[in-house]
Amino acid sequence: MGSVIWSLLLVVFLQIYIIAATTDAGDSAALKSLMDEWEKAPPSWVGGDPCGDSWVGIGCNDSRVTSVTLPSMKLVGRLSGDISTLSELQQVDLSYNNGLTGSLPTSIGNLKKLTNLILVGCGFNGPIPDAIGSLSQLRFLSLNSNGFTGRIPPSIGNLSNLYWLDLADNQLEGPIPVSSGSTPGLDMLIHTKHFHFGKNKLSGQIPAQLFSSSMTLIHVLFESNKLTGILPSTLGHVRTLEVVRFDNNSLNGRLPLNINNLTSVHDLFLSNNKLTGPLPNLTQMNSLNTLYLSNNSFDSADVPSWFPALPALTTLMMENTQLRGQIPAIFFELPNLQTVVLKGNQLNGTLDIGQISSNQLQIIDLQNNLITDFNNSDRPYNFDIILVGNPVCDETGTTRSYCNLPPSNSSPLYSTPSQNCLPVPCSSSQISSPLCRCAYPYTGTLNFRGLLFSAFGNSTPYQILEQSLMHFFQSHQLPVDSVSLSDPRMDPNEYFLLNLRAFPYGQESFNRTGISMIAFVFSNQTFKPPDQLFGPYFFRGDEYEHFSDDPANSKKSSIAIKIGAAAGASVLFLLLVLAGIYAYRQKKRAERATKESNPFAHWDPKKSSGSIPQLKGARCFSFEELKKYANNFSEANDIGSGGYGKVYRGTLPTGELIAIKRAQQGSMQGGLEFKTEIELLSRVHHKNVVSLLGFCFERGEQMLIYEYVPNGSLSDSLSGKSGIRMDWTRRLKIALGAARGLAYLHELANPPIIHRDIKSTNILLDERLNAKVADFGLSKPMGDSERGHVTTQVKGTMGYLDPEYYMTQQLTEKSDVYSFGVLMLEIVTARRPIERGKYIVREVRMAMDKTKSLYNLQEILDASMGFAATPKGLEKFVDLAMSCVEESGANRPTMGEVVKEIENIMQLAGMNPNAESASSSATYEEATKGGSLHPYGDDSFAYSGVFPASKIEPQ
Repeated sequence: MGSVIWSLLLVVFLQIYIIAATTDAGDSAALKSLMDEWEKAPPSWVGGDPCGDSWVGIGCNDSRVTSVTLPSMKLVGRLSGDISTLSELQQVDLSYNNGLTGSLPTSIGNLKKLTNLILVGCGFNGPIPDAIGSLSQLRFLSLNSNGFTGRIPPSIGNLSNLYWLDLADNQLEGPIPVSSGSTPGLDMLIHTKHFHFGKNKLSGQIPAQLFSSSMTLIHVLFESNKLTGILPSTLGHVRTLEVVRFDNNSLNGRLPLNINNLTSVHDLFLSNNKLTGPLPNLTQMNSLNTLYLSNNSFDSADVPSWFPALPALTTLMMENTQLRGQIPAIFFELPNLQTVVLKGNQLNGTLDIGQISSNQLQIIDLQNNLITDFNNSDRPYNFDIILVGNPVCDETGTTRSYCNLPPSNSSPLYSTPSQNCLPVPCSSSQISSPLCRCAYPYTGTLNFRGLLFSAFGNSTPYQILEQSLMHFFQSHQLPVDSVSLSDPRMDPNEYFLLNLRAFPYGQESFNRTGISMIAFVFSNQTFKPPDQLFGPYFFRGDEYEHFSDDPANSKKSSIAIKIGAAAGASVLFLLLVLAGIYAYRQKKRAERATKESNPFAHWDPKKSSGSIPQLKGARCFSFEELKKYANNFSEANDIGSGGYGKVYRGTLPTGELIAIKRAQQGSMQGGLEFKTEIELLSRVHHKNVVSLLGFCFERGEQMLIYEYVPNGSLSDSLSGKSGIRMDWTRRLKIALGAARGLAYLHELANPPIIHRDIKSTNILLDERLNAKVADFGLSKPMGDSERGHVTTQVKGTMGYLDPEYYMTQQLTEKSDVYSFGVLMLEIVTARRPIERGKYIVREVRMAMDKTKSLYNLQEILDASMGFAATPKGLEKFVDLAMSCVEESGANRPTMGEVVKEIENIMQLAGMNPNAESASSSATYEEATKGGSLHPYGDDSFAYSGVFPASKIEPQ
């Protein structure tokens, strides 16, 4: 009862505080001008004090308006030029209001502090004002999916801070502007990552000047325009590119040979042009997932020998490209292959699909070629082969399945199933959610402009996307109960479309604030889909018809609330005094209860059990709290187990996910050992070490609470269990992160710590694939008297264990170095240290020949890294690993030296070892303050799977 009274008093106090706020008079007038232009302004826009009256979508700093974020608010009307008088404005997002029409006012150029201008999916038309180029602080410019006409303003080239430029899906025409003399152009945007210009009417040639080696572009999207001429060779100078789309234009001439330099590109779309000449060799493009070259006029040539040299390839589309000859059987052994379409060519001879390696293969479409035989016709296979229109199917009476078109799938390929419940019948226009609750969801369509998979009938990618969406919504504390995806399909522009529904949490419908927050994370690209499956995207939100805060008397209710609050002010002082006394007594009572339930509070330093625990940042959780956070330690929350006990996923009231490591009876440490471990871990704070958040030591329970690390263990990824693509650059980055974490423990922690159990299952990967050293159950702190070594019982994991430590029982930091060397070999071979009785260190030593390519280790190294060309730095990486596993610890490097050497190897491979990953868990409030998040960087969000089952293993 007391807590209820206290909550009510806080509400009254906050309401009075809000009424006391005052908005700058000029800003208030500007917002009223906007409201006068709109037929359906939000109902909360009443009163004369937008900041004080909490107008939906209006953000303020003191008395000044700094943001107007109103996506999906059913706004109708025009954008008043008076918006320019909001001189402190930093964010404008009016996306998904297709009732907003008319032209952008030229005066928008007066908003000198504007960082984000986002107008996705509205009805704006007319030319984009040249004054846009005077917004010197602009970082996000998203005007896509409107009706803008005219030319691209050259003045955009003045926006030196621009990160995101999206003008796609408009009616823009004319040439691509580049700089000339004092006239700016797009070539000046060397810091911009995203050029999105697809689905316009741009014409003329692509200026060679547009691209240069100083650019940092990752997306160049010019699909579905009217561009002519050649693809300039300068494109090959932009080594940072990941997605390139020039399909559906009228480009001609030869492809530049140096396109092979784009080793980071995973989506290359050049279909439906008039390209001629030979196909360039793409051997070096070992990150290539999707290759679209259909409907061009390349010179008639045999099937390229580089086809099998693309280890990451999932989709090959080369219809009507004059290919001839036979497809090598080894091509079909590519491990990630899903779709092969080579219709309308001159392929001949016998088709041999060899030994299919990919379990994701869906279709091999070779219609209308000259194939005379099929070697594997009697072998069962679970994918479609189409040979209709080939001589092999021309025999009278042929009934083979491959000589018939497969039936079209009329049913949806995927729709989110219910989660262990029966869908309930819903009244009116409500829909049953995956949790079987009737509600009014917020809906829209995800449009992916690039895609790293094509097996649309496979449910795994959609489940991964659902998990990443819910992880994002929960970590950002958005009011979403569940999400569903449905109707995956490809549109004529080769965009992959998915219908999305987001269901409200704890109520039947969203209020305007909830819709605004959800829509904003899509329009502002704050949400990033898992980058190992999904590429660049945009979202088209539907109008929401069921706002929970839309009562007809909303204005009267607001006035009544203010009158009631003012009346309550007369007794507020007395109530606050009474509540303060009550709160003080409750606090004292809670402190007494905590002391009674927490054994650490009674720690007696006089009874040979050590001093009072010295904890730095670790929180003491009660058993009841953790029971609630882990859903009563239910089986659904059980995400791992081992000799010590079980690991449960939990959710704090803030929405933050945690991992709860709960000891089982019989495996628990003594109180002193448990206290020592917590003291040790509470002092460890490093981005490459898993953070201890707290502990529980009551009711006979011992539990450790860690940060939740979503992408499982390194072991899961190397084995393929996680589904994360482990190319060479990612392996290097993970090795560096793990080395830095271990070096921190050895050299900077106080006291220094020897981990004693470095292995791939104890290296966890976060949402950006940053490595984190985990599991300190065997760790040993090194006091000043033990700096050389400490004699101790041998503990660790066979295969990783230092033989010198095993023989002498003398533990040093070099014992961890040995384990890390074994880990490095595991990283490049994807083999367990001891596998089928063979020890990886011995196997590498015996096979290693430095006079030969790749040190003669081709049979041992993991082929999924790709060996069309030697990965840069791989041989030096092996050298470093072998120096770490020297028999004598004195001959091994320190972890600090290992870190420096891996940094040198990364620089040799063209990577920046000091590049920081953008955060994927910034709060909504942070996102709306003008800070931009990197939507599709190398470190973008990966599979948000369960906490690794292998995290806890028997020791």
